[in-house]
Amino acid sequence: MPFLPLTSKEMQARGWDAADIVLVTGDAYVDHPSFGTAIISRVLEDAGFRVAILSQPQGPDDLTEFGRPRLGFFINGGNIDSMVAHYTAARRRRSEDAYTAGGAAGRRPDRATIVYCRWAREVYGDIPILIGGLEASLRRFAHYDYWDDAVRPSILVDSTADILVYGMGEKADVEVARRLAAGEPISSITDIRGTVFAVPVKEYTPRPCAECPSFEKVRTADDAGKRQYAVAARIQQDEQDAVRGKTVIQRHGDVIVVQNPPMPPLATEEFDRVYELPYMRDYHPSYEAAGGVPGLLEVKFSLVHNRGCFGACNFCSIAFHQGRQIACRSEDSVVREAEKLIAMPDFKGYIHDVGGPTANFRTLSCEGQASRGLCKGKKCLAPTVCPALRADHKEYLHLLRRLRALPRVKRVFIRSGIRFDYLLEDKDETFFKELVQYHVSGQLKVAPEHCSAGVLNAMGKPTIDTYRRFQKRFYELTKSIDKKQYLVPYLMSSHPGSTLRDAVELALFLKKEGLHPEQVQDFYPTPGTISTCMFYTGLDPYTMKPIYVPRTAAEKAEQRALLQYFRPENRDKVRAALKRAGRADLIGNGPHCLVPAEVAAHRPVTARPHKTPPKKNRSRR
Repeated sequence: MPFLPLTSKEMQARGWDAADIVLVTGDAYVDHPSFGTAIISRVLEDAGFRVAILSQPQGPDDLTEFGRPRLGFFINGGNIDSMVAHYTAARRRRSEDAYTAGGAAGRRPDRATIVYCRWAREVYGDIPILIGGLEASLRRFAHYDYWDDAVRPSILVDSTADILVYGMGEKADVEVARRLAAGEPISSITDIRGTVFAVPVKEYTPRPCAECPSFEKVRTADDAGKRQYAVAARIQQDEQDAVRGKTVIQRHGDVIVVQNPPMPPLATEEFDRVYELPYMRDYHPSYEAAGGVPGLLEVKFSLVHNRGCFGACNFCSIAFHQGRQIACRSEDSVVREAEKLIAMPDFKGYIHDVGGPTANFRTLSCEGQASRGLCKGKKCLAPTVCPALRADHKEYLHLLRRLRALPRVKRVFIRSGIRFDYLLEDKDETFFKELVQYHVSGQLKVAPEHCSAGVLNAMGKPTIDTYRRFQKRFYELTKSIDKKQYLVPYLMSSHPGSTLRDAVELALFLKKEGLHPEQVQDFYPTPGTISTCMFYTGLDPYTMKPIYVPRTAAEKAEQRALLQYFRPENRDKVRAALKRAGRADLIGNGPHCLVPAEVAAHRPVTARPHKTPPKKNRSRR
């Protein structure tokens, strides 16, 4: 199948006089199943709808490219939040955008979903508008916005859209489209799971639900408002469960934002069908002159086999977006996709990844999960492993073996995150051994994130002893097969809970382990995470106890410098930080020290004139 129409000319070439749905996106158009726009557009096409793609419009007039769509606009900001696409954790403007042709920056507006919706309203008035994708999903309730440093209302209210689809969205999008096609007004489509809608207070019919403190209560920046924000954040996280999750409501002035319970994850057969739709697996040919779309390079020869993550780290948005329940494709479906990769002319024999949010999750976390959902307010793996956890890699291992055996496949790598704590719980070491032998490309990236017990607890991560056990066994297995392979740990500075002394502790850990991280990630407060709630409120929403938050640019710079204490340009910052932390003993030339002592500046000395001028040295050297 060819690409879906990107221009009116391409639409007319298909013999269409209009599109049923115009899918507006903040990304360049890449028809690959690692891109949300590609999945939703192909799923809608598979359901019988005519879908046109409007990529990165630059103004209201661009929304007339295909004329008025018969059913309406489906709008997303792109594969990632548009503000994250534009700004670093230090709020500096990025110079590149991996999801734009040629990597060019500035092709999407800030808060793209809101801007696109307002343009559609400006041109077409009351046309049906549905919003989805990561940007909308994580901003579905009143949320702290790091870039404004304030609480913004639900993006549904801000954008004037009619319906918000949260999560992965395939089934909800199709159901909305079918009901619109049947002539149902969009205002009456209020019962689909996985959707959010707004209703005037006077028209709201009370129902069993969990009610969050209102936007007006959570937006105030005083202690009372922040406490209410923390209460709301916990409710929203706790009800993000497709089995036991309730309807959640939040008042915004004279309207009530209503979130229906989550859509259940795709069944295996549904998941297979989505990923076996006729994707072109490439960017649109119109981007060739610009050098293509950089974001495709990492995923073009990768395979997704699962969704969801019961690891649910506090700083990660995956659990709030995809849910904690694992959904998986069948082995046969993944193998069929691999055979498509092998048939591509630029395939070089390497499958770059077989993963998902967490690569080695392929079963439910416990037997009771399917019937009662995941435990409210608890984690499966942190701070300690739940006794009910079932750690089993047999099915994933069998899939990897089948992929390795395919003709023309030289190597199959795993580059998605591996939960090493889950791996260690599997009493059968076969997967661990084959991971080390066959699936590491020299370096295996893992995410201990920190070493301080208090910080790891705030992150929802296991203790550093768990990482040490994994590290020890990894290198034992690597040595046993006579390979040179290394662990590359992801580390995060300035996460809520991290004091200056915690940062010093992490620097000492790195020195002891002989690690010199080239890149350090500052905590980035993005919408929809527990850690962002901690950052804004200074409270842990699950205990309501205060938590320390590094806020100033100077303190963040100190913590980051400590993680890279070995760099000469960081020495002054590290010395100052160590003195502030009461650890001046770590400054000097001893083996335990992090940085050398500051070299005293030499004072200029005024030479006294000699009574007898010295003889000139005439020797030539």
